[in-house]
Amino acid sequence: MPMSHSDTLLIELLTEELPPKALNQLSSVFSHCLVEQLAIHDLIDIDKGRVPSFEPFGTPRRLAVIIHNVRTVAPQRWIYKKVLPVSVALKSNGQPSDQLIKRLIALGFPDIPLTRLERVIDGKIEAFFLKYTAPGVTLEDGLQNALDETLTKLTTHKILTYQRPDGTNVQFIRPIHRLIALHANRVIPITALGLRANNITLGHRFLSEGQIKVLHADNYKHVLKHRGKVIVSMLERKEAIRIQLLERAGVDHVLMPETLLNEVNALVEWPIVYACHFDQVFLKVPQECLILTMQTNQKYFVLTNAFGKLQPRFLVVSNLQTDTPKQIVIGNERVVRSRLTDAKFFFEQDKKKTLEQRVPLLASVVYHHKLGSQLQRTERIEALAILIAPIVGVDARLAARTARLAKADLLTYMVGEFPELQGIMGAYYARYDGESEEIAIGCLEHYRPRFTGDELPSTTIGTIIAVADKIEALVGIWGIGLQPTGEKDPYALRRHALGLLRIILEKRLPIDLIDLLRHTYTQFSTHTQVIDPTSALYDFFIDRLRSLLRGYGYNAKEVEAVLSQNPTRIDNIISRLDAVREFAALPAAESLAVANKRIMNILKKSNSAPRHIKTQLFVECAEFTLFEQLQNITPTVQDRLHSRDYTGALLALASMSDSVNMFFKDVMINTDNSALRANRLGLLALLYEQMNCVADISKLKT
Repeated sequence: MPMSHSDTLLIELLTEELPPKALNQLSSVFSHCLVEQLAIHDLIDIDKGRVPSFEPFGTPRRLAVIIHNVRTVAPQRWIYKKVLPVSVALKSNGQPSDQLIKRLIALGFPDIPLTRLERVIDGKIEAFFLKYTAPGVTLEDGLQNALDETLTKLTTHKILTYQRPDGTNVQFIRPIHRLIALHANRVIPITALGLRANNITLGHRFLSEGQIKVLHADNYKHVLKHRGKVIVSMLERKEAIRIQLLERAGVDHVLMPETLLNEVNALVEWPIVYACHFDQVFLKVPQECLILTMQTNQKYFVLTNAFGKLQPRFLVVSNLQTDTPKQIVIGNERVVRSRLTDAKFFFEQDKKKTLEQRVPLLASVVYHHKLGSQLQRTERIEALAILIAPIVGVDARLAARTARLAKADLLTYMVGEFPELQGIMGAYYARYDGESEEIAIGCLEHYRPRFTGDELPSTTIGTIIAVADKIEALVGIWGIGLQPTGEKDPYALRRHALGLLRIILEKRLPIDLIDLLRHTYTQFSTHTQVIDPTSALYDFFIDRLRSLLRGYGYNAKEVEAVLSQNPTRIDNIISRLDAVREFAALPAAESLAVANKRIMNILKKSNSAPRHIKTQLFVECAEFTLFEQLQNITPTVQDRLHSRDYTGALLALASMSDSVNMFFKDVMINTDNSALRANRLGLLALLYEQMNCVADISKLKT
């Protein structure tokens, strides 16, 4: 067996330009799969319990990875293999059967004596087993298998069929031109997609010296950077872009959304940032429109001043370094002028028709074929806004007007071009139409929160329309049977539910969930295909609420103590949870939780318990004591519940711990005397009612 040593392994695929939005994923899959497959073959020399060390690389024209401590040959391994059942392996005279001889030949051990085979009970039968050592796989064979397997994992993206110079057809994401497989300074002779590995690559398409020979795997990054003008590390390239953007921005603030940074990073190998300008006349257009068109269509980075106002210049990340970038700047300025002219035209055309004039036209826009048009949806949201408004102390007419106009911007040119601007453009057009600022902000905010962690509506009007919008979508879509299943949620009902719960919780809206669901369902009375989803949606809300509250930092027992009571008012749940947490820290909490669980089990087994307690039936002192203390504490508990002092209510109940323990110690509940038994069950029922007025404290039992 050849001697093995460990060193750095480099694998590179040089391709045509890869899809930029997929480059991050392609690079990750390529590197991780190669490492995983080499580890399976035991070709990576690492200490037990540690993970392999590797560096993934990706540029528009290459996928590569450097893997450290890769062996030339894997260590030999012990194999313990079942051969045959003894009854089959031996003849009646104890000699090897023909089946055993054939089996040993197939395993590569034709001359092995019977004494080398182990007789082991395997299940219910006795069998022969063979233990032997097998040589480790060579790097050439293991790497070939690893690369073949990795390439199959990369074919989940759209595949192209192209022809190699020798006329053979090959299928891959993009045509591949070169393959490097270099272990230290030695080329590993593997093949892939019609290519044989060597140590030659190409650098930047325009800036490099031509063919570049990589003499050692450890020199790959350095050689590509200095001779090829390629920064192969995606992280280093992204940071280089970020630094240049900040330098070029100067005193201004550069908007650098991560999605845009990642996409631009996947478009360049040697990033150079240039500053460009546009005409100030375009600043009369809402800046959100300008920002979106420059970011989305042209991948430009826009600049704002200290007050967030858009500046008439932008930054472009180029893949070409030159001392005379005038033509690059002029070309990009010409392109952006055309884009901004379109945005200005859309804005001016939209202003010719008011939002009110657009509302009737929503009748021609289908919301869902089972739920009618966008106008019908608007009318439902408007009715719900009128219902919710007095609950939160807002003028119903103002809420109705905002709800009526909130969806009208869907018919504007600007939102048609950029759907991301819905709501934003509604606010601009509402102001232009002379609507109040409250209505304009309501149009803007009624989509919030749009995603996890997004801001909630800042105004009461925006809050009302957001609640109406989300509950209408939930009841309607769920009611026609399109509830989420598994990972599929095409109508974003989970997002709507979490957003609605966040609004009610964090803004303490005094809304009853069941009432809201029932009132919303009545808005679909003309749509016979909508089945009442109230019960199912309530359960859905409670499930979402569990995860939401856990995200707020409450533990499972605390959350379950409150939610197990199936609350329909959730605006006070945070206060209840805080009270439960404080109560759980008391010395009396554990014994009261145990007692509460015991009372619940006792009451479940009884048919009924009287509501009126007869004190003349009390026999034990513990009965008198518990009843008297319960009578004294109940008014205090109820007053504190009324004032939403849930902590105070639970602390008052905690003072009953000794009386409750004494009751269970001295009093027999299931006595043969039916009158005594019923009276004691009634006392427990009253106690149980008070003990669970804030939460089911039995859930706190450890």
